[in-house]
Amino acid sequence: MAQSSVRGDVPAVEDTMSLTARDETSRDGEPDGGEPASAQPADGRGRHGGGDGDGGDDGRRRGGRRGTERRRGRRMLRWSATVLAVLITGTAGAGYLYYQHLNGNIKKEKLNLGDSKVAAPTPNAAGQTPLNILLIGSDARDSKENQKLGGARDTFGGTPLADVQMLVHLSADRSNMSVVSMPRDTLVRLPKCTAPDGKVYAASTYPRPTNESLGRGGPGCTVATWTELTGIHIDHFMMIDFAGVVSMADAIGGVPVCVDANIHSRDSQGRGSGLKLEKGTTKVKGEQALQWLRTRYGFGDNTDLYRAQAQHMYMNAMVRELRANATLSNPNKLRKLAEAATDAVTVDEGLGDIKKMYNLANELKKVPTDRITMTTMPNRLVGNRVEPTEDAETVFRMIREDVALDGKDKKKPKKERESADPAAPDGEIAVQVRNGTRTDTQGAAPGRASAVAGILTGEGFTQAVADSSVLPAQKTTVIRFPSADLEGDAQRVAKALGIPLSAVKKSTDVSGVTLIVGADWREGTAYEAPKKRDKTPESANALNASDDSACMKVNPNYTWK
Repeated sequence: MAQSSVRGDVPAVEDTMSLTARDETSRDGEPDGGEPASAQPADGRGRHGGGDGDGGDDGRRRGGRRGTERRRGRRMLRWSATVLAVLITGTAGAGYLYYQHLNGNIKKEKLNLGDSKVAAPTPNAAGQTPLNILLIGSDARDSKENQKLGGARDTFGGTPLADVQMLVHLSADRSNMSVVSMPRDTLVRLPKCTAPDGKVYAASTYPRPTNESLGRGGPGCTVATWTELTGIHIDHFMMIDFAGVVSMADAIGGVPVCVDANIHSRDSQGRGSGLKLEKGTTKVKGEQALQWLRTRYGFGDNTDLYRAQAQHMYMNAMVRELRANATLSNPNKLRKLAEAATDAVTVDEGLGDIKKMYNLANELKKVPTDRITMTTMPNRLVGNRVEPTEDAETVFRMIREDVALDGKDKKKPKKERESADPAAPDGEIAVQVRNGTRTDTQGAAPGRASAVAGILTGEGFTQAVADSSVLPAQKTTVIRFPSADLEGDAQRVAKALGIPLSAVKKSTDVSGVTLIVGADWREGTAYEAPKKRDKTPESANALNASDDSACMKVNPNYTWK
């Protein structure tokens, strides 16, 4: 990442923006009328020079030490904008305002509380790697203000839920950005998490709603849950609360949103966010922005899927607004927004100061608006919950392989990287074979590990053995190895069976070359690699940030005249 510089000669402050993702909460047994919330965004930008409300012209006329101090003061004020350039896009000027004070506001927690870690992607030819940032919206009622905004009076101080989860993927070449939202009630197997205080939360026996992950030691467990589910390496997380969303949305001055009919998100049972808007486009800010981002009852079929669409529309509109207009040129507004952002945000230790946030912003700002794509994880209903579908794995794989979700990547020949480490003779390569053919709907195919071990033995891998002690669930067949000196051996096994080298990965979860037979090879002697579709599934409901025609569909039961 580019390093920031703190110097007297300050460049102009351009687009700055902070995105926070929030959502209404869902608690078992709690009426939706007090639905906890979520929400998102905020940011701003200012202009360098006189006319910013700080008496610039007067200072220049007077000259001398006093004029210099005034100009320095204005430059220092602009530093506050840098903290806002946290997500989606933005640039920031260098300066120095409350540096230590703002750093002290930022709360930090561990990045990953789980046992499984995914290796960082291999750099491209230019030495660049993708960046993945998980945005978390907590429903915590840990203050009077958050309790008032979130409702549900009986939940004050209760275990928080991660009711908004969005993965922001910045491509290695910084040409595009993809955002994937996961519905809060997605059923997943929560991993074992060890909290910072040493408390251990055992892995869940049965699938549980993903938003429960936050209460198992903090945001690091939500990161661990994503890592387990997607196999995506996550570099950072950012978490924010209700009050921070409101104060930052106020400071922006409003974001235009659209509804196709009058809407009032409130019914006779008290369910809804309270949002009330007239048909057409309205600029929302403050608490009304929070209501928009929380609204489920009143959009589409009253589900989280439509709420995610509303959040994506808001985020995209904010990107366009901040890039098109010179916003927040008033130093007092910038200072207020900086205070709100740093006071509300919780980040991992790798983002734990203003300079690191500034460096991240420098990377995020490079993506043009028309290369930002918002999606929702493809899913299907399971009772009143949802679970990932096969299309979800397509999206996750595209993120893992740094394939743009907007379909605008330049076509380039794919060459699988071969290990520089030479393989041992086939007969000397020890291979453990595990049966990972179990799925959510099917049991493991009987004897599959032994059958594939036999196939390997017939190919000359006489040290291949079946490991019946572990029965993982693996969608596609993979080969894992623990250290670089075994990579060549692992790739040799893959070539012998026709398994693509992209399925061969380093992992600390294995002690030697390990073949995990997936659900895609439940029978037969020859492996057929699944065909890759580098196209975002329609079920992901992709929305491009440059689309200014998007308008939320209002449920007829929540309209008014």
